[in-house]
Parts: sequence; C-alpha cells; structure tokens
Amino acid sequence: MLERRFFSRNPEVVAEELIGKVLVRSLGGRVLSGKIVETEAYYGEKDPASRAKRKGSIRERMLGDPGFSLIYGVHGNWLLNVVTGPRGFPSAVLIRAIEPIDGIEEMLKRRKSGIRELTNGPGKLTEAMGITKELNGIDLTSGNSLLRIEDRGLPPGKILRSHRIGVKEDMDRPLRFFSAESEFVSRR
Repeated sequence: MLERRFFSRNPEVVAEELIGKVLVRSLGGRVLSGKIVETEAYYGEKDPASRAKRKGSIRERMLGDPGFSLIYGVHGNWLLNVVTGPRGFPSAVLIRAIEPIDGIEEMLKRRKSGIRELTNGPGKLTEAMGITKELNGIDLTSGNSLLRIEDRGLPPGKILRSHRIGVKEDMDRPLRFFSAESEFVSRR
C-alpha cells in the first residue's frame, strides 16, 4: 500500500512514480486491478489546463489531503485523479491508462471491447473497473478501501514523457508520463 506521504509531493514527481504501481478496485466481492502505465500531472491555478482554476467542488477536493480520489465527468466519462501535493495546494494526477492484471473477464463484460481497447484511456479504465462519482473522495492509501493504489514491486520499465493529451493550452514542459513498453497507453 502506498502511504500518504507518497502523494504529498510535487504532482510531476508523483505522476512519474505512479507508473508501475497497481490500481485496485474491490467490486461485488471481486478484485479488478491493473498496472498504471500512463498518467498526467496537473498543478494549481497557474496551470492553464488544471481544474483548480475554477471555483467549485473539484477545486475544493484538490485543496484537500493528498492520497484521496478525485472523480469527475468529462464528455460522458468518469475520470480518476489522485490528489497530490501538500494540503491547500490544488494539484492532482490523472490516471490515463492501466494494463489489466486481475478481473479481466469482469472488465471485458463492462466495456464490451477487445482486450487492447479495454483500459487504454481514462474513460475506458473507469468504465472497465466500475469507477464512478460514488468513489469520489475515497482514501486510496487505505488497505480496505474499495479503490486503492498498491506497490506490488512491478518494474515500471522505460518511462517516456510528452505534453498532455486533449488540453487546449499546456504548460511549457511535458507533464504526461507513460510506459514505453505497454500496449495499453492511449497514445504514443
């Protein structure tokens, strides 16, 4: 299990170090999991693509304790983020893609797609794992949480960087991290 201090750091550092960690969802007595293979870091108000720029519940959640889930809808999809940085600084990391490990059959039922399209995007992974708004604010550092992130000692492999996907205005440095070897990243 990852400790809260892991998430209390700079979102850029957390985003890179989440590659290779395992997202775990307990759902109806089943365990669904996948190795995190793609993330994006989002900073506070000075980040033109961050939701922290807007007033409301998303910003309030980002200002809270690190290590908690931040789930919101975009274009009919739920997006899973983890709050990062120190309390009071609105930052988060978007989990963009995972490589399925446990519960693949259940994920396939939920997505009704082929294995390659199962979790290779932020909306796809939340649909496959049954992650919805009801899990917003879940403590991802708790071992008995319905949603958590674990360190199973899986090697992250070579990690590449690029600019974030689908943002109209980005920061001057690349804040997207992804596994060079995984077939489950959303884009190369």
